[in-house]
Amino acid sequence: MNYLVPIILVSAFTLSAIKKVSFLDSLTDGIKEAFNLTIRLIPNLVAVFIAISLMQSSGMSKLLANVVSPIFMYLGIPKELLELIILRPLSGSGSLALLESIYASYGVDSYISICASIIMGSTETIFYVASVYFSVEEDKKTGLAIPIALFSSFIGTLVACALARLIV
Repeated sequence: MNYLVPIILVSAFTLSAIKKVSFLDSLTDGIKEAFNLTIRLIPNLVAVFIAISLMQSSGMSKLLANVVSPIFMYLGIPKELLELIILRPLSGSGSLALLESIYASYGVDSYISICASIIMGSTETIFYVASVYFSVEEDKKTGLAIPIALFSSFIGTLVACALARLIV
């Protein structure tokens, strides 16, 4: 594994020599593109991080979890997982911290912990990924991308809890 980066560099250098392309020019062009991409991403990522912070610190995620808990309980999703389900589309690190809290509270072999683990593995940080993708995409119209991703995440959550019931 320690030789991976040198192998990539030697391969890129060799390929550029074979194609008769300036290795240094290609490298600096790639760095310029990466730098420009980073500059375009920053406003979108800052907006997502502010929204996440506001949701957590204001208690809005807990309030929202209490509001939707009767519906989710009817569907077989425990109330203890609702804050994770709400936070997961927004933040990977925030939802990972909640997962650790669930493990500490219920143990790693409990139904709730297994369900939470499957949810973490089968859902995505939708708003983070969308902000990264749409910040570099020329067409800024999200259309149905986010609603479809949220619906898919919800279906993944339902399936996760059904699978956890089979495991436990």
